Parts: sequence; structure tokens; C-alpha cells
Amino acid sequence: MKHFNWLKPGIHIKRWLFMGSIGIFLIFIGIYPYLNQFLKQGSMQIHVFVLLIGIIMIVYSLRKAMRSLFSILEISDLSELLQYKIHEKYHLDKGFKIVVVGGGTGLSVILRGFKKITSNITAIVTTTDDGGGSGVLREDLGMLPPGDIRSCILALADTEEDMQELLQYRFKEGRLSGQNFGNLLIAALTGVYENFEEAIAKVHEILAVKGRVVPVTAEDIQLCAELENGKIIVGESKIPLAVIKYKSRIQHVFVEPHAPMPLEGTISAIQSADIIVFGPGSLYTSIIPNFLVKGIIEAILKSEAKKVFITNIMTQPGETDGYGVMDHLKAVLQHTDEKIIDYILVNNERISEDNLVKYNEDGAKPVLLTKKESRALKKKGIQVVEGAYVDVKQGYIRHDADKIASIIKELNNE
Repeated sequence: MKHFNWLKPGIHIKRWLFMGSIGIFLIFIGIYPYLNQFLKQGSMQIHVFVLLIGIIMIVYSLRKAMRSLFSILEISDLSELLQYKIHEKYHLDKGFKIVVVGGGTGLSVILRGFKKITSNITAIVTTTDDGGGSGVLREDLGMLPPGDIRSCILALADTEEDMQELLQYRFKEGRLSGQNFGNLLIAALTGVYENFEEAIAKVHEILAVKGRVVPVTAEDIQLCAELENGKIIVGESKIPLAVIKYKSRIQHVFVEPHAPMPLEGTISAIQSADIIVFGPGSLYTSIIPNFLVKGIIEAILKSEAKKVFITNIMTQPGETDGYGVMDHLKAVLQHTDEKIIDYILVNNERISEDNLVKYNEDGAKPVLLTKKESRALKKKGIQVVEGAYVDVKQGYIRHDADKIASIIKELNNE
């Protein structure tokens, strides 16, 4: 259902309703002498007949107006509208507080499910992207990469499909080839307000975002990786290519400059959260970089929130080739702390061979939990939450956002 606040300041509904009421009053004054004369000449039956016609017209017009309104709001009747408003205003606005740490497609997917269970969402997004359209804007304009932030904002936005398609549109020709319109919008707003944070806040306002999306830091940082063969790779987009080229796994990642300061509000959001979710997303280039910002790990450890790690459904070529559940977990713990995770969500649904064909061609494999890994996780005191979390759309294997949201809600209620 689409969200409309008809009496919100700035929409100009009240002034037109008021003007329309005055207009009806003025029309009545204008025709009253003629109407009065007509009624005196007629009988009581004519008077009653006119009155009934008027009542029927009013009732009919109101019914048609309500149907039109329900059509716009995509609901069937008034009771559904009331149920929706109660759910939205009470349950969502008063919902528990979720902080989601990550970036990329994985994060944006689950945010679409989370906004259905609460409006108190803070998505903390990595800012190390240096490839594609975001990389071009970052290099040309000296701004933070907008791609991951844009995707997460759109996931939480309450906008029409046409607006979603517009903001996701990618130019195919000319100098803007490969560039995303949503990225350009953020770049333009950054120029107008001369501040990336203010630009993001304005986008939130324009798109009626439920919750908020914040970059983990406002500093210009580069993601670097040391491979197992000792080579140092600088630049997020270069890391997977180097892993494939040298056939050497990632030993660990770090950022330059070291320990950048977090954006204002990220630490307080973590401290007040009821649940903190890590992932899903690219392990070394979307999730872990957030932990490398000063104070983030400490804030998570001090928070009384339940900490949940969502493992990826598939391995990622050039980043997590051959990784199992424990390999993903060890990478996170290596860059954080042994006590940073309370729960781990793992998919146990078998994926059809037809849906795996193109993934297998790229070398990607399903990430499934083994009995040995299950015992190891139990020893670490990490509770495993297995389930059928797969959602395949247009050939892409993703997490089922609604199922993940349901599990997170259940964990919060425990």
C-alpha cells in the first residue's frame, strides 16, 4: 500500500478544501433567491423530491470519492485503511530498533523486509566502493561513493514504482554510459548543499524513507587487502581481481587512512539498538570495512542488543571462493572480537540445479552448514538459526527478505 499524508504541511490540501467550502457557500447564496422562488411556486412533493435527489447525489459522490481514494491507496475498504494506519503508526513507528551493518545488494534486499516490521531502522553502510559509476563520481567530484547508500535508501523508500525505476535507471549511451540516475541525483544534491550528509538527508525527505541510511564515515578512505601470498592490494574493486589473478585468498583487510572517525549518530544508534544485524553482503568489501572505523566494534560489544550474523547463500568469486559457514564467521571474528556474534542465520534450503547453472559457471557455490561446523558454533556459544531463506527472482539467488524479517522479529521477542 502506498503512503499518503493528505493533511501534511506543504501538500496544500487544507487550503483548497477551505476554499472549496467557501465556494459552495457562495454558490448557495447566489442561487438561493431563485431556489426559494421555485419552491414557493411548487408543491411539498417537489420540495421533498429535490431534497431526496440532493441526498442521493451526495451519497453517490461520496461513495465514488471513497472508491477513488481506496484505489489510489491500494486497499479494498475503510476497515483495511484503518488497520493499515494503526499498524503503520503504532506498530511500525513504535517498533523495535534495528541496526543493520553492511552494504551492497545483500543489505538492500533484507531492508525491504525489515521496513515491514519496524520503522526504527538504521542502515550503516560502507563507503569504500571505488568501482563503476560510484567510483567515477568519487574520483571526479571528490564525494563519497553513493551507490550502496542509494540502493539502501530505495529499499526503505515509500515511493511509486515509476520513481523507483527512474532512480535505478542506468544510462546506456554517451558520456553518462553506465552511470545511475539515482547516483547523479545524490551528486547534484551534494553540490547544492555542499555536504554529502545533508544531501542524503534531503533524499530521505524526498523519498519518504522509513528509517535512515547513513555512511559509516564521512572520511575518504581506501580499502586495502593483504593476500595470503603477502601481496598488498589497494582499492576495493581491485581486490577480487587480484585474488583470482594470483589464486591467493584474502588474509585480512584494512583501510587507509587507519581508523577513520565514524559519522555522527552511528555510535548512538548502535548503543540504543535492540538488534544489530551484520550482512548479508560481500564479506570483505561490504561488511568487514564497517568494523574498521574507529569505535564501531567497541560500541557493538558494549551494546545490550542481540547480535545476528546473516551468512551469504552463495560464495563470491574472488572473495570467498570455497568458504563454508565457519570460514565466513572466522573472517568476521578475525577483524572484530570473539564475542561479537550471538546468533548466526544459515540457509539450509537446497537450490535447484537450473538456478545454479550460471553461478557454477562463475565458480560460486552454495554456503551450507555441516555437522562439524554446527558443533563448532555450539562450542563458541553462537546459536544457529537454520531455515529456507532462498528467494530466486529473474535468475538471481537472494535472501527471502520477508522470512529474514520474520526471524529477526522472533529473535527480538525472545
